[in-house]
Amino acid sequence: MPKRKEIPWQLRMYRRSLKKKLKVKALRPFVGVGAGRRCLLVTCGDNNGAINYHLRALGGDWSWAEFEDGSRADMEALLAAPVVLLDRKECRLPFPDSHFDVLVSIDVHEHLRRPELLAAEFLRVLQPGGRAVVTTPNGDERKPVVRLKRWSGMSNLEYGHVRTGYTIAQLQELLAGAGLRPVRSGSYAKFFTEFLELVINWAYVKVLQRGRPGAGITPSTREKLDSVKKSYRLYALLYPFFWVFSQLDRLLFFTTGYAVIAEAQKTGKQ
Repeated sequence: MPKRKEIPWQLRMYRRSLKKKLKVKALRPFVGVGAGRRCLLVTCGDNNGAINYHLRALGGDWSWAEFEDGSRADMEALLAAPVVLLDRKECRLPFPDSHFDVLVSIDVHEHLRRPELLAAEFLRVLQPGGRAVVTTPNGDERKPVVRLKRWSGMSNLEYGHVRTGYTIAQLQELLAGAGLRPVRSGSYAKFFTEFLELVINWAYVKVLQRGRPGAGITPSTREKLDSVKKSYRLYALLYPFFWVFSQLDRLLFFTTGYAVIAEAQKTGKQ
């Protein structure tokens, strides 16, 4: 009997993720499905390659770019493809003009001091008619879990953020300022999911990592995961209960989520 192939650790973690699975589900209608497209995914930490893996399954020829070097080797191992390292100051994308049909950016702009530079690069590398699909945390400071983050000591610094995030209107304004035309928008992760994520992140940062600089908010490499192996096993046992609790978000269909999505298009012959 052939030996059963082991599932990569990144994909096992993804199966027990609350927000990452929501993220991919929310992105699918924006990204679309189909072969023959040239696609780019840009990320900035908190990424082990699992999201890349699932977006690639939608079809297309994908390239990968990442602003943090720490987990790049694990990402490349899972994807069997190179992941380009980007510089936060220059925000230069090392790709030709008018090269991509679809560009996806996941939770990047809130990390940058000059996010307009990256938005301008989106315009440059997209071909006319191409689309940029951008997610960020919701920047509405009045939302309850955003206030809880500050109260619990989980400040922007712990997340590596320059700012809390963007509202949909702010994100659309940023993309429009670069010359991209806003098309659609959406959101995901309502109160119950975001509250659970805060509790889990707080436990990892403040308890398991004891506030060590550079720890991140979740284990993003195999080494970091191994360092909290026993605690992660406990989390895996509790995950079904967390998932049931997160489903209470369905009751909040009338509210904007704690993560927002904006889609914008490159028009004409720019």
